[in-house]
Amino acid sequence: MSLSMVTTRRANGVLEIAPRGEIDVDSAHEVKEAIAAALTDDRPTRIELNLRLVSFIDSVGISAMVAGFQTAEVSGVKLVVTEPSRFVHRQLWVTGLLGLFGAPEPYLGDLNTPAGA
Repeated sequence: MSLSMVTTRRANGVLEIAPRGEIDVDSAHEVKEAIAAALTDDRPTRIELNLRLVSFIDSVGISAMVAGFQTAEVSGVKLVVTEPSRFVHRQLWVTGLLGLFGAPEPYLGDLNTPAGA
């Protein structure tokens, strides 16, 4: 599965980056690049990485998110994760990184949808 991304700038200076698909060894750089581009082009006050539509993330994807967090922090911008899918939430919890990204609650969506869908 490929990765697509939608970036939305809100009036309050918050920039939302919403990837859809799998963040893995083949696509993790796209997340990192989207964060870097947001910091260079948009200069947001906060970046929200909405991971509701991310069905899978591996260690390379998590590493890209941490790198993006560090890049944002150096620029004085807070990066948080919002609405992580249940799979992403579990991976962030297992790795001990959930708190780093604002300790978001998992997106439950339709309870009839299978986990990771």
